[in-house]
Amino acid sequence: MSKMSSLLGFFVGLVLVGVVASSKFEELYQPAWAFDHFIHDGELIKLKLDNYSGAGFGSKSKYMFGKVSIQLKLVEGDSAGTVTAFYMSSEGPNHNEFDFEFLGNTTGEPYSVQTNVYVNGVGNREQRLDLWFDPTKDFHTYSIFWNQRQVVFLVDETPIRVHTNLEHKGIPFPKDQAMGVYSSIWNADDWATQGGRVKTDWSHAPFVATYKDFTIDACECPVGVSSSSVAPENAKRCSSSEDKKYWWDEPTMSELNVHQSHQLMWVRANHMVYDYCTDTARFPVTPAECVHHRH
Repeated sequence: MSKMSSLLGFFVGLVLVGVVASSKFEELYQPAWAFDHFIHDGELIKLKLDNYSGAGFGSKSKYMFGKVSIQLKLVEGDSAGTVTAFYMSSEGPNHNEFDFEFLGNTTGEPYSVQTNVYVNGVGNREQRLDLWFDPTKDFHTYSIFWNQRQVVFLVDETPIRVHTNLEHKGIPFPKDQAMGVYSSIWNADDWATQGGRVKTDWSHAPFVATYKDFTIDACECPVGVSSSSVAPENAKRCSSSEDKKYWWDEPTMSELNVHQSHQLMWVRANHMVYDYCTDTARFPVTPAECVHHRH
């Protein structure tokens, strides 16, 4: 029995090497700008937007592979013109980035969520969907899962988008730059609501996004060594080997399971309102990753 326990403990130790798992804001994040628009209300964090400023926060560390999640309750009432974002990003002109952008709307209209993926500084991979619930009435969990095989955007653990590694097709994949985790609220009424036709009504300000339950279960990269010059070391250190095993590198995490695949198909069939892959006006030639993606 003691031998079995020690073996189990050894395996668990391997799985958890270098992983940060926490749920307290102050352990993981810090306000990034407009501190007077940042409210710490017990277990809740609130970001405020008015006609003076928005606000934002960012992680204290950068990460390479794993899963980051927040619970978020979006701006209630008339939120037209506002954008609340939750995203991961590296630094520099050739940065990688994974975006959730929640686009406000007039009262009674559905909230839209836009996702985007940047690889080596190139984005223009927008997908947009209407959520199947009112995200202003209660908290919902928004997550980004990332490993060397795929990037998965999840809403309440339902996958809404998958960006697959297609390097074998000559298509770059974001796997060599550590990323920070960020969130912000700002005015984007030049484009956010009905293409910019509906502007922000400042008489309804302040607009408030409320957060709780911050979770990062990922491989932490020391601050100051997350640049591209040490990317190979970060990628190696955050990948499974004979000496260590990470949960995100397990075979079951290399692609969606059958249930998740069905969930994604349901989301795309019933809630997607825009997909860059089918926008022939913007892209007369179908983007290469769209040709090869299964989803």
